[in-house]
Amino acid sequence: MINNKFGEIVYNESDLCNLILCGQDLTDLPGLTVDSTVDVTQLTQLLEDPGQLLSWKLPVIDALAVADYDYTNQQNWLMPDKYKQLDIAEYVLGLCTNDQELQRVADELLKYQERDLFNLLRYLKYLVDVMHGHNLIWGVGRGSSVASYVLYKIGIHKIDSLFYDLDVGEFLR
Repeated sequence: MINNKFGEIVYNESDLCNLILCGQDLTDLPGLTVDSTVDVTQLTQLLEDPGQLLSWKLPVIDALAVADYDYTNQQNWLMPDKYKQLDIAEYVLGLCTNDQELQRVADELLKYQERDLFNLLRYLKYLVDVMHGHNLIWGVGRGSSVASYVLYKIGIHKIDSLFYDLDVGEFLR
């Protein structure tokens, strides 16, 4: 979604799909401004039968560079607002129990912030909470991700990279 020159939020197909998947009733949004490329007839059919959303194909935009496509998708994580609003830095720093952990987490968080990956960390926190909530089991850790102490603190893996003196640079290249 973007803001137009009047400050209104303009929704595109992806935004509307995310709202529908999150259970938002679009009729509850007063003054909904939609991108003119959205097929409103098709959207109306989706509102009548949201199950169709699974088979709805969004148009492929050939002119969009891969990096721009990735960035756009990384800004639109499908997760509850509680996690979208989470101050992930404060959360992870709050999990630290000593100065050594605080220093390592602060250093890593700066690297995540430089790469604009805080939304990814929020989503990973959401994913871990969902897996815990449903008693799902996942691996102890794989590959270079175990070099990240922040991911260890969030619960993505069980390898204490601080204890094993693993360089986060192996993960965030």
